[in-house]
Amino acid sequence: DPINNSDEFFEKCLAPQAFKSLLYCLCFFHAVIQERRLFGPLGWNIPYEFTQNDLRISAKQLLMFIDESPDAIQFKAINYLTGECNYGGRVTEKQDRKLLMNLLLQYYCPAALQEGFAFCPEHPEFTIPKLGSHEEMLDAIKQLPLVVPPGIYGFHENANLTREQNETYTLMENLLLTVGQASGGGGISMEDAIREVAEDILRRTPPAWDVEKVQLQYPTIYEESMNTVLLQELARFNNLTEVIIASLKDIQKAVQGIVLMSDDLEQVFKSIFIGKTPAMWLANSYPSLKPLGSYTNDLIERLKFFQAWVENGIPIIFWLSGIYFPQAFTTGTSQNFARKYTIPIDTLTFDYEMPEEQHPKKRPENGVYTYGSYLEGCKWDWTRWELAESDPKVLYVSVPMIWIVPVKKVDMAEFPHYDCPLYKVSTRQGTLSTTGHSTNFVMAIRLNSSHPDTHWVKRGVAMLTQLDS
Repeated sequence: DPINNSDEFFEKCLAPQAFKSLLYCLCFFHAVIQERRLFGPLGWNIPYEFTQNDLRISAKQLLMFIDESPDAIQFKAINYLTGECNYGGRVTEKQDRKLLMNLLLQYYCPAALQEGFAFCPEHPEFTIPKLGSHEEMLDAIKQLPLVVPPGIYGFHENANLTREQNETYTLMENLLLTVGQASGGGGISMEDAIREVAEDILRRTPPAWDVEKVQLQYPTIYEESMNTVLLQELARFNNLTEVIIASLKDIQKAVQGIVLMSDDLEQVFKSIFIGKTPAMWLANSYPSLKPLGSYTNDLIERLKFFQAWVENGIPIIFWLSGIYFPQAFTTGTSQNFARKYTIPIDTLTFDYEMPEEQHPKKRPENGVYTYGSYLEGCKWDWTRWELAESDPKVLYVSVPMIWIVPVKKVDMAEFPHYDCPLYKVSTRQGTLSTTGHSTNFVMAIRLNSSHPDTHWVKRGVAMLTQLDS
């Protein structure tokens, strides 16, 4: 390993001081991207396995480029090979690639060759030491603080809470695996408890919609794509509630001994017992990480939203978080605009505004009003009407009503903003699609910001359609 091979590797470069400084930066960068995995989705959408081989080949290329041009280091070429090829070769998600390059540019930059350069201005103790021999470099590393503040990784201080929560959830999930099925010494039996839960959910679940009847009221017409969106949503929720109702009725029969307990029913039984949403339901459901009680409440609220849509007409403000398949909803919004103005739909994109009037009395002329999303990693400054740093110990905040309006790509106005990704659930991870985004990704929303885009990328800032609780 060249990095561990005493002084030979460090002293043979034609610009030894520049090489040592940038090599130290490379190693620091390697440690940072590894440690960010401990923070879950806040660190990386997908927890990549960066290896010593990535570091080794990058160090060799660094030496090669500096030797080729010791007086004018080719930072652009070094960053491309290291970020896009060596480390980026295993990064598949679009937002993660953006993060990787932003982190690398923080370390591989001309400023790193200046005296007093610090990796994080708020923590000047993390800087490039005066580098001499290989042994001196190791001694300098040993002097670094044992407790590393989140700012070094690019996070807000609240990120420590997120990491501790993730560790706690993992511990509790593992403990739940050890829970036995025997009833306790007193009180209600497990079978009776599950029967009561099943009865409660069945009582609260409304009957399925007659989609054909609703279609008479909301026919498929060229001018209004939202009718099609509504019918598709009702069909999806009908299928979901049918699965839930059938499984709960079978559970009741199995508890009474009327039918045999199949493997699938047993899994539903166990999940209800520990308050977990059954996998059978989730296989037919919109993405959700909520426990059983919260999932049921959320589902009932979604059904109420669509029932109000059926009874009262197209909503003035859409509950974006309550929509089963939000990508179809945004497509319908684009189609309405394109058909209204006879514009090719592939020439359109979305712009986003936060109107000061948060309770409009009528639908907008173009686009849709939406509500119900959450910000993670920052907050919304209601005074300055822009993104701001999170308050201490506050991990999620509600987002104001957003006006999603289709515009021509050539007419998009430029202003200081952050392209905030919107995800369905907090894992942010999903199946990779042909667009380079995961299936968990909904859209990127432009939010006002006086900070540069890179600041929020490193913070791991994103919007979520729903929380986990």
